[in-house]
Amino acid sequence: MAITDIKEFAHLTEEDLEAFGRELDAVRRDIEDSRGERDASYIRRTIKLQRCLELGGRIVLLGSKYRPAWLVGTAMLSVAKIVENMELGHNVMHGQWDWMNDPEIHSVSWEWDQTGPSEQWKRAHNYSHHTYTNIVGMDDDIGFGILRMTRDEAWRPINLLQPFANIVLAATFEWGIAIHDCRQQKEMDGEMALPYWQSPSNRAFWAKIIRQVGKDFVLFPALSGPAWKSTLTANTTANLVRNLWAYAVIFCGHFPDGAEKFTMGQFESETRAEFYLRQMLGSANFDAGKIMAFMSGNLCYQIEHHMFPDLPSNRYAEIAEKVHALCEKYDLPYTTGSLGKQYLLALRTIHKLSLPDSWLRATSDNAPETSSERRFRTGDTPVVHALTIDPLTGKRRGLRSAIAEARVQLRHAKKEAKRQARALRRASKGGRPVSSLTPTDS
Repeated sequence: MAITDIKEFAHLTEEDLEAFGRELDAVRRDIEDSRGERDASYIRRTIKLQRCLELGGRIVLLGSKYRPAWLVGTAMLSVAKIVENMELGHNVMHGQWDWMNDPEIHSVSWEWDQTGPSEQWKRAHNYSHHTYTNIVGMDDDIGFGILRMTRDEAWRPINLLQPFANIVLAATFEWGIAIHDCRQQKEMDGEMALPYWQSPSNRAFWAKIIRQVGKDFVLFPALSGPAWKSTLTANTTANLVRNLWAYAVIFCGHFPDGAEKFTMGQFESETRAEFYLRQMLGSANFDAGKIMAFMSGNLCYQIEHHMFPDLPSNRYAEIAEKVHALCEKYDLPYTTGSLGKQYLLALRTIHKLSLPDSWLRATSDNAPETSSERRFRTGDTPVVHALTIDPLTGKRRGLRSAIAEARVQLRHAKKEAKRQARALRRASKGGRPVSSLTPTDS
């Protein structure tokens, strides 16, 4: 099963963990104390850039019956929608810029260019996901209620379809998120028993859909006059591009190997330091330059975002340096890799967990996508770990070293199992009884 004791899993004592939490609190204070005009200028420039791209794209698409204009306009509109979705909508609604007290750039007033209502997203994402991050049975973002992404969830025959469901989810990501958020809103507000049209959440959901669909697929094509068909295809393409990119960024930050899962028991007595640790161990980054970081809403720093979701996104690169240094100090894993690698690992989990558990070799205690503190035990007794000093290198040895050692032991065990299997096959072919094998043979 998933992690039930994060201190044991992380190989940290109570004192280690408290010190770790204090250092991360200091990181937060440093960023909060240094917020100022540089950050305010950044978000205002981003808004100006996004609006110029969208306006320019819409103007170019007036001539979209000509292929070059269609390509340029669609590209500009696609980038504008990505920036609005990732760097603006997502981050503004996290409250990252509320400290400016600018009503235009405030989490209360921002409505994003996406199908689902902002208020429903904030309830489902800001509260449910960021409070119960990767807690099995509490965080519905583990697979979004569609995909089985951990062995802690029971396999069902419908999971065989999840490779196909994953493609549909990627192409319609904004709709999947909107439906997911509306359902969570109804559950939290006790509306599930109400007739469909008496639900305030359903009414808000459909009102936003009418506005969004009307804007993209009725109003702007109509304004294009004779080019309405090509403008319609351009808008559809731009939405598709935005959906695919948002899906890829989110999956690369939540589902590669090393993004751990947790039990409710871990959450019930969680301290602030353990919260930081859960967010770190339950998230993954991907390597990105400045342009890709901007286009991802700086969610290439998903670890830092989960630890400090309300700090300005343009500061995540700075925060990442400090978090990575703490991982080195406490010998904790800092899960990152190229965008392609992280997505392929997530895709492997999607396909692998579509199969019944009986077809899989690893367990939920020791699988690439899910593990627990039990992978380090020799029996059922919990282990009290403490950071030790490697006598050869002088470095601390904690979770990262333990994972590396466990992988080496697993490889050796697999080699030994194969060697024994070969020995048994040779013995059976030679007519020797299995019981006559020497210890070296077996």
